[in-house]
Amino acid sequence: MTLRKWFHLFWTTLLLGIVVSTVIGLILQLSDKDFSVMGLSGYGFNLLIMILGGGIISLLSQMGFFAYLIVRFIAIGIIRSKTVWELLQLAVVIVVMFDLVYLRKNGSGSLSSYFITPIIILIIAVGIGYWKVKLTNRNAFIPTLFFMTVVTVLEAVPALQEDNAATTLFMFAPLIVCNAWQILTLHKILENKKS
Repeated sequence: MTLRKWFHLFWTTLLLGIVVSTVIGLILQLSDKDFSVMGLSGYGFNLLIMILGGGIISLLSQMGFFAYLIVRFIAIGIIRSKTVWELLQLAVVIVVMFDLVYLRKNGSGSLSSYFITPIIILIIAVGIGYWKVKLTNRNAFIPTLFFMTVVTVLEAVPALQEDNAATTLFMFAPLIVCNAWQILTLHKILENKKS
């Protein structure tokens, strides 16, 4: 990966995070009629916060992506069997999806409401995984599924701690878009063109 390719990935991911968080933030702000800052409508102030928040979320996504690539490289070096590595990734996906329901469940509310987020994440991850397979090869499905579920959930822990639907949506939407963009463009960035 050259520095120019990394800059392209960095800036496009940053732009995607800013755009998605701004759109989601404006939708959330317009849907809440009681929204105000010190009794005044704070659209301009909140727009700036949404832009900055989207930039920070996209940077978090990029850190998670490169951390995943490093951990994957080390794990493949330690665990020589491809089958064992894939089964381990699938096991971690199952544990994270279970924990996303079970650990977030507090005394109030029904348990079924806590299944919504993991099911949506899993559906999106499977879709992105199939898309990655079409772009590359069938060996890309499990790593993509792992990245889109486990890494996205780990990156979204601050929003999950709030246990607020608007906060969760505001953080998950840019994270999922940024993570999907990075994993789907990785093969294009790393391809070696022979002259």
